[in-house]
Amino acid sequence: MNKKIMTAYKCVRVTLLMFGCVLSSYAQSNFSSKVIGIGVVVADLDRSVDFYVNGIGMVKTGSFTINEDFGKRSGLTNGVATNVTMLKLENSPEATDWKLMSFSKKASHPKPKYIQDDTGMQYITIQVKALQPIIDRLTKMKVSFLGSTPTPLNDKAHFVFVQDPDGNFIELIGPLQ
Repeated sequence: MNKKIMTAYKCVRVTLLMFGCVLSSYAQSNFSSKVIGIGVVVADLDRSVDFYVNGIGMVKTGSFTINEDFGKRSGLTNGVATNVTMLKLENSPEATDWKLMSFSKKASHPKPKYIQDDTGMQYITIQVKALQPIIDRLTKMKVSFLGSTPTPLNDKAHFVFVQDPDGNFIELIGPLQ
């Protein structure tokens, strides 16, 4: 090919690549927030709030009620009301909502021992500035640590693995101090 055709070909290729990037950004821009709110049904709301606030270190940012009518109309419940307690890692609009709710009954499935024991969401990962204060709080609460905790990942970071009162796995990663 001659030089002019090669230059034109490169320009068309670059234009198509740029157009693809623009289309890709439009495809991803349909969300009004970059935060995913996660709803977790627990057996005992007070016990779970205690674990996440006093053990993990989350902050309570609010609560609301799903009444019988809305629960049924929305498809969230079959007409059962529930209170929802909202927690976050920090009280900011950019922080993920961890929404705890209870219907005052135990899970209908056994508590998993490992993440491969069930399907669906199995664990969350929380990056922390210092693991030792969390380890100390969880130890004081008599929370069992899984595996060899803390497990070194590299020169700076360690890994701690625990389960909340309902068996959801919590992966904590960060330096010890």
